[in-house]
Amino acid sequence: MYKLLLRPILFLFDPEEVHYFTFSAIRFACKIPGMSGLFKSLYEVRDPLLEKEVFGIRFKNPVGLAAGFDKDAKLYKELSYFGFGFIEIGTLTPKAQPGNPRKRLFRLREDSAVINRMGFNNGGAVEAANRLKENKTVLIGGNIGKNKDTANEDAGTDYDICFEALFPYADYFVVNVSSPNTPNLRALQEKEPLKALLLALQQKNLSKPSPKPILLKIAPDLTDEQLLDIIEIVNETKIAGVIATNTTLSRDGLVSENKVETGGLSGKPLTNRSTEVIRFLSEKSNKSFPIIGVGGIHSADDAIEKIRAGASLVQLYTGFIYEGPKLVRDINKRILKELKQGTLHNCG
Repeated sequence: MYKLLLRPILFLFDPEEVHYFTFSAIRFACKIPGMSGLFKSLYEVRDPLLEKEVFGIRFKNPVGLAAGFDKDAKLYKELSYFGFGFIEIGTLTPKAQPGNPRKRLFRLREDSAVINRMGFNNGGAVEAANRLKENKTVLIGGNIGKNKDTANEDAGTDYDICFEALFPYADYFVVNVSSPNTPNLRALQEKEPLKALLLALQQKNLSKPSPKPILLKIAPDLTDEQLLDIIEIVNETKIAGVIATNTTLSRDGLVSENKVETGGLSGKPLTNRSTEVIRFLSEKSNKSFPIIGVGGIHSADDAIEKIRAGASLVQLYTGFIYEGPKLVRDINKRILKELKQGTLHNCG
């Protein structure tokens, strides 16, 4: 129903306005008695075989919602009704910021893709933390970054502030240094600055009575040499794992008119590259840390491919927009089927 009826209508309008409209519609629908239960019955797949423990957290299923969809933790409870095993909020910064000027979000329909240059628009980490105080049931990842006007040499302070604000409420943390939409942010992916940033954050984390897993989200545009550096940094800093990958700056093979827009590209054109990065990290590290696979998952086949490549969990974003919530159910059902058949061994 979504692809045949709702999507054609929604895609007639500005994508950012549609995003906010959809938020309001989902929130309204979930206030109607019985609707949250209906959504669960339609999209949730529950089975003990789908449960998996990764970096010390027990996930009810391995399919999550990637950061960027619910930046400010305004809809995490309602979104969980669509069958997700976990919701990642953010990217959050210490101070609220409006992000880049509109228009900053573009559909590439012919490519089943999106280009965004949002620029970490969010209401700030403290505001999101206050909303998370009400959470009782949803596994939450806290994706954190730096403010646009914070110099790279001072970035550690921004990540610390976000970490402290969200610590009581996030189940795991994601250090985002890979967005292409904050000036010079990707420079923090270089070996020495990244190692220093992660060591400082991990030291603060380990001083807590109950430390939380910290993951690093990386770009798909890194070279093999840089990916080897990532493996070394993860092992040296002893963070919990990696999310592969963020959006890409590549425009190879695109046919849509909007391919000329600046920003990060997500969706189907990223499918193969993100899987390549997952496979490289998994093989070259001898599977020494968990990987969350994200990028171009538009079908159950795409998700299975990432799991076979080495992903312990997967996340959706653009695929969720193009394919609808049925995609969450389809992936979980396919994973469950393969687990029962014994043809999938990296999950469950």
